[in-house]
Amino acid sequence: MNRPGKAGFAALAAALAIGAGGGAAGYSLVDGGNASAAGSTASTSTPSSTAQPTASATKALSINQVYKSAGHGVVEITVSTSAGSSDTYPGGGGGSATAQGSGFVYDAAGHIVTNAHVVQSATSIKVELANGKTYDATLVGSDESTDLAVVKIDAPASQLHALALANSSAVEVGDGVVAIGSPFGLSETVTAGIVSALNRQIDSPNGFTIPGAIQTDAAINHGNSGGPLLDLSGNVIGVNAQIESDSGDNAGVGFAIPSNTVKTVVAQILSGGQVEHAYLGVSIGDAAGTGATVQQVQSGSPAAKAGLAAGDIITAVDGQSIADAASLTAAVAGHSPGDRVTLSYTRNGSTHTLSVALGTRPSSS
Repeated sequence: MNRPGKAGFAALAAALAIGAGGGAAGYSLVDGGNASAAGSTASTSTPSSTAQPTASATKALSINQVYKSAGHGVVEITVSTSAGSSDTYPGGGGGSATAQGSGFVYDAAGHIVTNAHVVQSATSIKVELANGKTYDATLVGSDESTDLAVVKIDAPASQLHALALANSSAVEVGDGVVAIGSPFGLSETVTAGIVSALNRQIDSPNGFTIPGAIQTDAAINHGNSGGPLLDLSGNVIGVNAQIESDSGDNAGVGFAIPSNTVKTVVAQILSGGQVEHAYLGVSIGDAAGTGATVQQVQSGSPAAKAGLAAGDIITAVDGQSIADAASLTAAVAGHSPGDRVTLSYTRNGSTHTLSVALGTRPSSS
């Protein structure tokens, strides 16, 4: 899942921007292009069927049963780009470049969910179903802030096997998981592991923070990007997006965008509206004790207009305690643009509160 050259994004903003926790050795996205990993500052309408509980609440299937249940809903995505139009897909010839990624069927209308970085700058998109049939696809919409995209194919409903989205909030560390995708172009590849950690933060293609990422040790490599991470009921708990690796290949530390984020973002894309995210406009780090330290305030941002300053330590949002930078990122991400929140913070040892109207996140940090 190496998305070379674009994983080491600047850490300004997000719902703020991260800056918490020591930097990772090499977070990288996982498309099928040929390039090396880049460093990162990371420390996070439904389908036709309704969201399903995770495996912890239902009888677990074997890995083989998960594959038989969900594998026919996983697709391989091949994209072409103009040479030089994106450093995501280097190589190729004849004035163009190609790369492969993965995705899964979202509904019987032919909508396919994948990563935004998989289809970024694509001049053509093709989707190959598990039955081997290939269709031209059109981009419905993408959201670089969460690295999610939806493409559409015109295929008979009988050929489309939609995967159900689980409730990612019910996922627990240690739960068994299965990843299905096309690493190195090897379609229908199955790997398995566990949920290694929850609520990780990873960088998005446009430099903002994606909160709540699911960490797994299931093997994820180039070409797995956009494919599903499944629970042991065969339901999607996340979309595989990045790995941490010095080499750029699997090292047992992969990250998936949680299914609850997928539900929200895909619903906005399919409604025809632009996906919008709440924006405070600060870069942050963990405070020495508890709270999130403001490292920088973006000029003209809601934080700047409200009077926040570098060095302030934010300790609560609407009365809910903020333990660290990740907590603040998640708290802001849980709001919508225009929402007014009350921040509690300390400055030079004194406690203060202020009210701030969250803005709309810009296109890049």
